[in-house]
Amino acid sequence: MANSETILSAQTHPGDSTTQTVTGANFKGDGFYSRADGLHTIQISVTEIIGTITIQATLATTPTSDDWFDIVTHTSADDSSANRTGSFLYNFTGNYVWIRAVVEYTDGTVNSIQLNH
Repeated sequence: MANSETILSAQTHPGDSTTQTVTGANFKGDGFYSRADGLHTIQISVTEIIGTITIQATLATTPTSDDWFDIVTHTSADDSSANRTGSFLYNFTGNYVWIRAVVEYTDGTVNSIQLNH
């Protein structure tokens, strides 16, 4: 059975050029369900964002802050229009127990981040 869920809903920067960090909640990955394939897909939808969106995972069943590691990084810079607006797909494989999104940005909107597995 496949799961599809929003792991981070709309987040809009206040527009004051300060660096804001948003860490989403923990969502169950394939490892939580003991699935063999470990295939995950993330869809990141953004508008005029300047910053970095990192998808993190852990193998720990009860993770602490030290248990998380980066598996996908989406970056958009102020000096380029590349990756600032649109929807972006990333596939990754691993029997991760938990998955979360971390957004560090200075402008723009994260419309949503979807997880399929």
